[in-house]
Amino acid sequence: MPFYFKLPDLGEGITEGEVVKWRVKAGDDVEEHQVIMEVETDKAIVEVPSPKKGTVMKLNKAEGETVQVGEVLLTIALEGEEAEGVQEAVPEEAQEKSVSVVGTLPQAEEVLASPKARGVAREIGVDLKHVKGTGPGGIITEKDVRAAVEGEPAAEAPAPAPVPTKEKKPERPGDRDRWGPIERIPIKGIRKSITKNLIASQRTTAFVTSMDDADVTDLWDLRLRERDAAKDRGVHLTFLPFFIKALRHAVESHPRLNGSVDEETGEIIVKKYFNIGVAIDTPEGLIVAVVRDVDKKTILGLAEELQELSQRARERKLTLDELKGSSITITNYGAFGGHYSTPIINYPDIAILGTGRIADRPWIKDGEITIRKILPLSLTFDHRVVDGVEASRFLERVKEYIEDPALIFIESK
Repeated sequence: MPFYFKLPDLGEGITEGEVVKWRVKAGDDVEEHQVIMEVETDKAIVEVPSPKKGTVMKLNKAEGETVQVGEVLLTIALEGEEAEGVQEAVPEEAQEKSVSVVGTLPQAEEVLASPKARGVAREIGVDLKHVKGTGPGGIITEKDVRAAVEGEPAAEAPAPAPVPTKEKKPERPGDRDRWGPIERIPIKGIRKSITKNLIASQRTTAFVTSMDDADVTDLWDLRLRERDAAKDRGVHLTFLPFFIKALRHAVESHPRLNGSVDEETGEIIVKKYFNIGVAIDTPEGLIVAVVRDVDKKTILGLAEELQELSQRARERKLTLDELKGSSITITNYGAFGGHYSTPIINYPDIAILGTGRIADRPWIKDGEITIRKILPLSLTFDHRVVDGVEASRFLERVKEYIEDPALIFIESK
């Protein structure tokens, strides 16, 4: 009997993906664990391996198509079977077990459920096969699981919109509205993820932005002195590693900014580790990659890691683990010419620091007016957790480290 390979559970509550590239075609022989395709989710491009050895009979989805978790991707004739007579329709009972990117899942795991819902179900002993999902696409949420235990049905998912009787015209480059020609661009992939996260941040946090200026003339001179030495080691030394180190030291004095809020329990989670999210510009939009254990890395080590992360982010080769787990975030929009901004918090973080473009400005130093290198700073924070006074003191602490970079090296472990 042919094996019908369905899109596996990719974790992180992901319910769909777009087929970016097939690595095989009908008639190809495949080995177990061989990468057969690339799927783009709203977080990253994931390589999907084959769970079986055999011959590809049919590719059920074309490149560019969106596929839901649990939908059949391709049909494989298992070793010893004839790879002929491909069925157009895939029988519902064709697949006895589903496969995830980390192994085989029992039949019960075929149910679409968020990772948190699965965890709660295991903890309290609920069979997900008997729980009705009310999330997007019928996915089971934690609320659905708890409602099933309490004997009360969760709120019904909104009924699907009626199918229009009139056939929809295909979108064309020449589409127009009443004012003139238009172009329609689907919101998908990383742009869809950006949209979802920004809306969640704006709806959930009580965000406020504080701004200040820092005199980074000494830091400017330090980078100039050390730039060639870093280049000899194959490292492009920017200001960002210094900003990251300054952020790490500042949150040690103001720990509440290095955390998140547990919305369900109403608790502030203060994180004792220093994982800095860094916004990286890519052709598809901003990706926040996470630099872990900043307190254990040198300036040159951070510069090298940032260089690698940026390259892989632009190539969409970052793993899901590299895109999660930040404790606070930094966005260096000054590299593209901006001065001040009101950056949106990288939810569920509590704060995000924005660094603008360094420019020569008149500045009073030691009672005299002189020209100095000035860095604009913008800090957006969640006012539910941090008051304006503490946020201002935190920003002042960040300034101390980047205005006197020797402090970074003196206090670094």
